[in-house]
This record gives sequence, C-alpha cells and structure tokens, in this order.
Amino acid sequence: MRAIFAIVLSAIALAGCNQDNDVTGSVENCARQLYTPYNPKNMKQCVDVCIACERGIITTCTTSCTLKGAR
Repeated sequence: MRAIFAIVLSAIALAGCNQDNDVTGSVENCARQLYTPYNPKNMKQCVDVCIACERGIITTCTTSCTLKGAR
C-alpha cells in the first residue's frame, strides 16, 4: 500500500514539472528589453530576468537559474 502511495505521489509531483511555461514569448521579450544580448547562462542576467519578468523572488530565482545551468 505504501509503495502505491509513493508511486502516485511521485507521478503527481512529476506532472507538475513543466520546462516551458511561457507560451506567448513575453518572458523572452521582457528579457531582451533588460539585456540586449541576453544570456540565460549568466547568473546575474538570469536572476534579474526572473525577478523582473517572471515576478520571482531572489531565492527561487537563484535556485531556478542554477537548475537551468547558469553560473
């Protein structure tokens, strides 16, 4: 019973993971307004765009950018 519960819980958690939330391209447009040569691998640029364009906070944006490969 615990194994089934764990599998269902894992499936629900994985279903919530979506790599591409921006359907309209508004985040990319916003990023280009902030940084003309926007580089998502640059930690400062990534965090600034996350905060300004995705309405994030420093902690979640830093974590998000790190997971995306920014350094």
